[in-house]
Amino acid sequence: MAVGLKQFTNRGHDGQPALDSENGEELMHVQPGVSIVLGHRNRAPESPGTLYLSTKRVVWLSDADIAKGYAVDFLSITLHALSRDPESYPSPCIYAQIETEADEDDSECSDSECNEPLDLSLVGEMRLIPSDPRQLEILFEIFCEGAELNPEPITEDGGNNPAFSTDLFTESSEGEDFDGDLSQNPATSIGHSNGDHDLARSVLELQINDQRFEDAEEMEHGSDGGHSELFPFLS
Repeated sequence: MAVGLKQFTNRGHDGQPALDSENGEELMHVQPGVSIVLGHRNRAPESPGTLYLSTKRVVWLSDADIAKGYAVDFLSITLHALSRDPESYPSPCIYAQIETEADEDDSECSDSECNEPLDLSLVGEMRLIPSDPRQLEILFEIFCEGAELNPEPITEDGGNNPAFSTDLFTESSEGEDFDGDLSQNPATSIGHSNGDHDLARSVLELQINDQRFEDAEEMEHGSDGGHSELFPFLS
């Protein structure tokens, strides 16, 4: 399996992506009017295109340039989430973290670097912005279906490779608040992982209200002196 985001230009006669039907790939959903932001949030969105969600991967094809398109396998998407907080990103979107082949990624860049051409092998983040924000819930549901159809391969020790690793819950920079809700209800969900589904389910059952982490000090003293920060990547 090719890891990470790839250039995709293989369109059929109908303009839709050519699927790997011999290996059982089927189209699940088509969503027109979707802009895409690759890498750092400060990068400008690509002109709107059409999003195709299959049983194997996520494909975005430009409407303005038939030679432009991107694809990423669900197995390379380590986490996806709903983002509605304007402090996280100005427009409601689907946020995804992508496994990369390189040791570094393009998740951080200066203003000048954000205007430079992308190296797709370094792209570790993707945002999909539908022109109609009401489509976010259905897109999130189908992302979840795609992740469930493509679970992490079993490792040598017989377990899954968890996408919700403990790294997501260890100490991070103090004073930064989590900016999303977690729930199995797609209307309020913000996250879903591709990996250890027992752990993911436990995390997704958390419901954090709008006053989340308002008194961080009190929460820290209420625990065993430690603290954790959920999903700092959305900030």
